[in-house]
Amino acid sequence: MNMQNQLGSEAAAVVATVDPDALAVGAISSDYVDMDVFDQVMAVIMAGVLGAAATLDAKLEQAQDSSGTGVKDITGKAITQLVKATDDGKQAIINCRAEELDLANAFTHVRLTLTVGAAISDGGAVVLGMGARYGPASDNDLASVAEIIA
Repeated sequence: MNMQNQLGSEAAAVVATVDPDALAVGAISSDYVDMDVFDQVMAVIMAGVLGAAATLDAKLEQAQDSSGTGVKDITGKAITQLVKATDDGKQAIINCRAEELDLANAFTHVRLTLTVGAAISDGGAVVLGMGARYGPASDNDLASVAEIIA
């Protein structure tokens, strides 16, 4: 199928975020994404200025529903740790297809978790849902998406 006329916002939806901010030491997770709605997700992790000796880890986790039942890591879906010495202003991407979830045990939802170590650090992330099963992907954008310009 020729997709030359498809807008990016019709192909990918903003489905979860870790809003850009000064992130405290510890873990912060996005909302869960229902993988029955998308063929795949792409998480874009953005490190800003990391604090003194700080680290930033990111991983995708799966659950059996949107409330986090049975939450566990998705094998192979974690970045190499970003560190203050070399990674200020860097990005990392994690891709995940719906079929990579533990489908045999009814895992249907994905979330992104960032973990900051050692010091408060600037960072954020956006998770894009891709391959919407029905309609344009933008029909599934978060309510916080303020505007789409065609």
